[in-house]
Amino acid sequence: MIGLIDILKVQGIELGRYKIHLATTGNGNNSPLAAYWEGTFKEWQEDQNAKNFECDTVISLIRRGEDQWLFAGVYRILGVESTNSKFRYKTELLLGKDDLAGRIIVRYKRPFRQSYIWGDKYGSELVIAKLQELPFVIQDFKGFNKVRILHDTLKLIVQVESWRSALSSVGGVYLVMDRKTGKGYVGSAYGVGGIWQRWCSYAETGHGGNVDLINLIEVEGSAYAKHFQYAILEIADLLDTREQVLERETHWKDVLMSRKSEFGYNLN
Repeated sequence: MIGLIDILKVQGIELGRYKIHLATTGNGNNSPLAAYWEGTFKEWQEDQNAKNFECDTVISLIRRGEDQWLFAGVYRILGVESTNSKFRYKTELLLGKDDLAGRIIVRYKRPFRQSYIWGDKYGSELVIAKLQELPFVIQDFKGFNKVRILHDTLKLIVQVESWRSALSSVGGVYLVMDRKTGKGYVGSAYGVGGIWQRWCSYAETGHGGNVDLINLIEVEGSAYAKHFQYAILEIADLLDTREQVLERETHWKDVLMSRKSEFGYNLN
């Protein structure tokens, strides 16, 4: 197994006295992963509620799954300012021979809740799980007729501004496809928040509060949502009435036969 620290040394990055930042929770309404996709992670990390970066450098890792972390780069600490019991750091992203930020998945089992740990004690436990040829990216919204995303991606795009702006501006009818069984669930959204509001619920729970899918998740477990793929079948104006949108939802249920148990999960 190859360690992250070994890779960084080969890259010519001098760590000095360093900490590891295990970024897991959001600053305000923005998660660290969403900030990374939007290109604002450096600024996101520089805002701290305590003096967490009393060191030379910080290795930034963003949680991607169970014991897996996205390497977001090594940052040199240049200084810190204190305002209203908060701390604003000034940092510099250190570049090695290759740009590895966003390309490495690190495996590390965190035995505690602490997010800022010393490298001399835990650095040797950071193991390379995967090295991607290209960095992980989330594309900007490109149109309603091009939406086809998996559940893991959905959890990110509901926090990305271009997607939030687009999906909250329309209602409509959407399809949740189970890629494991081939069965589909047809749903609809109307009123304030539109499709974005409904899909935020799917991102959080996997079932979106739909009894049809709650039963499936209760039997298979919450992790089963990783098999779901989301697409938009038809958009509607937010001023359209509930009855108008539900009429179109019924149409698509009939077209896709999603109320037949062998084809779909809709119960009515």
